[in-house]
Amino acid sequence: MKHGLERLNQLPLIDAEEALTHCCGASRWVEQLIDQRPFASVEALREASTAAFATLAEYDWLEAFEHHPQIGDLESLKKKFAATARWAGNEQAGANGAGEETLRALAAGNAAYAEKFGFIFIVCATGKSAAEMLALLQARLPHSREEELKIAAGEQEKITALRLDKLLTESHS
Repeated sequence: MKHGLERLNQLPLIDAEEALTHCCGASRWVEQLIDQRPFASVEALREASTAAFATLAEYDWLEAFEHHPQIGDLESLKKKFAATARWAGNEQAGANGAGEETLRALAAGNAAYAEKFGFIFIVCATGKSAAEMLALLQARLPHSREEELKIAAGEQEKITALRLDKLLTESHS
C-alpha cells in the first residue's frame, strides 16, 4: 500500500490530475503542480501550491469556485459533487445539524451573494457551525466584488491546503 506523497508522485498523469483537481478545480493550478512532480517533500508540494496560487487570475479563481457546492446545499453536495462529497461533507459538517431557519437564511444569503458577486460564497467551513458561516456570509455581502474575490481566493487556498493534507493522508492500494 502506498501512502501520501509517494503515491501522488507515482500516479499516472490522468490520475494525478484528477486527484489534484479534487483539491482545487483551477486547471492552471493543477497544471503547474503536475509540471513540478515528483515532489521531494510535502513542504515542496505546499510551496509549489502557494507559488501556483500566486499566478492565478480571476478566471482561474472562478473556475476553482465552480468545483464547490454552496454552503448548506446538502443535495447539491450529494449529486453534483459526488467525487469530493466526502471531503466537502466533512468540511461542511457544521451545516448538517443546522435548523430549518438557519438553512433558509443560508440559502437566501447564498442567492444574494451570487447575484451581487457572480460566484458562490466560498468559505473554509471546517470547524464552523452553520450559524458562523451565515454570519461570515452576511458580513462579506457589503464588500466590493474586487475585495470579495480576494477574500474568496484566500478561502480557496485554505480549503486546498486542507484537501492536499487529506489527499496525502489517505491510503490507497
